[in-house]
Amino acid sequence: MSGPTRRARVLRLATAGPQDTAPLAAAIDRGEVDPATVVAIVGKTEGNGCVNDFTRGYATLALKLLLAERLGCPLAEVEARVAIVMSGGTEGGLSPHLLVFCRVSAGAEAAPSGKRLAIGVGLTRAFRPEEIGRQAQIAATAGAVTAAMRDAGIDRPGDVHFVQIKCPLLTKERIEEAARRGATVATDDTYHSMALSRGASALGVALALGEVDAAPEAAVCRDWSLHSGVASTSAGVELLRNEVVVLGNAAGWAGDLAIDHEVMRDAIDAGAARRVLERLGGETVAVLAKAEAAPSGEIRGRRHTMLDDSDIHSTRHARALVGGVLAGAVGDTLLYVSGGAEHQGPPGGGPVAIIAKV
Repeated sequence: MSGPTRRARVLRLATAGPQDTAPLAAAIDRGEVDPATVVAIVGKTEGNGCVNDFTRGYATLALKLLLAERLGCPLAEVEARVAIVMSGGTEGGLSPHLLVFCRVSAGAEAAPSGKRLAIGVGLTRAFRPEEIGRQAQIAATAGAVTAAMRDAGIDRPGDVHFVQIKCPLLTKERIEEAARRGATVATDDTYHSMALSRGASALGVALALGEVDAAPEAAVCRDWSLHSGVASTSAGVELLRNEVVVLGNAAGWAGDLAIDHEVMRDAIDAGAARRVLERLGGETVAVLAKAEAAPSGEIRGRRHTMLDDSDIHSTRHARALVGGVLAGAVGDTLLYVSGGAEHQGPPGGGPVAIIAKV
C-alpha cells in the first residue's frame, strides 16, 4: 500500500496591524513556509467587524501582494489558488493574528495509525447583489463545500470539524446597481445583509453535510432550528464570492496534526472547549470559534444587555465575551473568534474547533 502523499501544516502568526505581513515574510525567508504550498489564510484584524470594516480588505490585499511577489505571479493567480478569510473585530483580549494553512508533499513519510488534519478549499462564482442571502447563495455554497471536501480527500461528513467561509455583503452601491437592472435585493439594510449572507452560507454547509434535509430561502435568519454544527461564516465588503475552507481529518494525510470540535450550547460553555482539548491532548496549534448574543436576551436564565446597546453592536460584545471564556479555557488569546452565528450552532451558541499536535 502506498504511503500518504500530503501533510497539513498550520502556522499561527501574531500581527502588529492589518497591513503586517512581516511575520509571514520572515517565515518564508527562513524556509519555514514555501509560499507555493499556502492554500488558505484565516485571520483576525482589529477592525469593527461591521459593513465599513476596511481592515479586512486592507489585510487581504497586503497578503495577496506578498504572495504574488514571492511566487512571481499576478494577483489574479493568488486569488485563484489561495482562500483568504479575514475576520474583523478583536474586542476584549482577542489578539490579532494569522493562521496560515499549507499542504506539503509527505514524501516517504510513514502513514499515521489514524486520520490526520486535512485541508480543502472551494470557491463559488461571484454573486449578483440580488442573490446574496438567497437560494442561489445557499446552493452555490453547498456545491463549494462538497468540492472542498473532495479537494481534502474527506469522504465522510462526520470527519469535517470546521468549515470557514468568507462571504459578501450588500453596500448601498451594490443595492443601487441591482435596482438599475430591475432586480430586488433581500434587504436594503446593509448591516442586516451581513446576517443574511452568513446565514445563507451556513445553511449551504448544513445542506452539503446532510445536517439538514432542505435549506429553503425562507428559512434564512428565520428558522433557527436549522443550523450547522461546524459552519463558521464571516461577511465582508472585500469580495463578491464565497471562499470556503474545509478542515477535517482524513486518511492519506501524514503529520502530527488533528482537529476536533464541539458545539458550545451558549456563550459561556467553556466545557465544550475543555472536552475537545482533553480528547486531542498535545500542543494547541489553533482555536476557531463562533460567537453570538443569545437572541432570547438571556444566558442560562440571566438577562444580558448585548442586544440593547445602541453604542456597541451585539456582535462586538459577543466576540469579547466568548473570546474571554475560551482564553480562560485554553490559556491563550490568539483565538479566531468570529461574531454573528446565524444558523451556526444553536441560538446563542456556536461551534468551537481546535487543531493540535497529537
